[in-house]
Amino acid sequence: MSNFNQESVVSVHHWTDTLFSFKTTRDPSFRFRNGEFTMIGLKVNEKPLLRAYSVASANYEEQLEFFSIKVQDGPLTSRLQHLKEGDSIIVSRKATGTLVIDNLLDGRNLYLVGTGTGLAPFLSVIKDPETYERFEKVVLLHGCRHVKELAYGEMITETLPKDEMLGEMVRNQLIYYPTVTRDPFHNRGRITDLMSSGKLFSDVGLADLEAEKDRVMICGSPALLTDTKQLLLDRNFIEGNHGEPGHFVVEKAFAER
Repeated sequence: MSNFNQESVVSVHHWTDTLFSFKTTRDPSFRFRNGEFTMIGLKVNEKPLLRAYSVASANYEEQLEFFSIKVQDGPLTSRLQHLKEGDSIIVSRKATGTLVIDNLLDGRNLYLVGTGTGLAPFLSVIKDPETYERFEKVVLLHGCRHVKELAYGEMITETLPKDEMLGEMVRNQLIYYPTVTRDPFHNRGRITDLMSSGKLFSDVGLADLEAEKDRVMICGSPALLTDTKQLLLDRNFIEGNHGEPGHFVVEKAFAER
């Protein structure tokens, strides 16, 4: 277990009967770039039971935060959902992932496209001052089936704009666009459909996607990854990675978390 730190759960928040988040202590030696993921889990019969989780907290924060689904028969989440303050979890000492702004070419607008718990990496990206230094507008798109699943909305719309360090940048540059598919709501529909029809862009007051000026990060369901990637490729966007920055990046490490 030398590749892991043992951390203590500081708080747990249950958003719905299928979604929860939790914060833990953070070993001072643990370093990551905003948007990356790490392996976390529990010891079961003295063996580590692990899964990849994006770090939802920013890399300068003292605690680590993770956003998770609850799967009743899931090997790990069936146990994690019962975490309480003071419990121990194990966290890998290494973080990685493609959803970092270093993997994107310079551009004007940054679109963060997430469904469900795919929101998690973008919660750290929107807390990064460098994000606002590199892009004029940052558009955070979060798609869910039901309104109650739109976690972190209050943090995004009320807490962050008042933040001492980030507040002014968030107020001037961040656009939050939550959308649902199964409940009445002011934004309705799948993200890719809203992009294809142009409704998204008219709603947020920006021009349609262009490879010359727009950059995109994608994290969420397999359908979201496939459909959004194809939409971008059809518009001549080039995928980026660690070796070669591009117009968009996709997190392939976990399709459904």
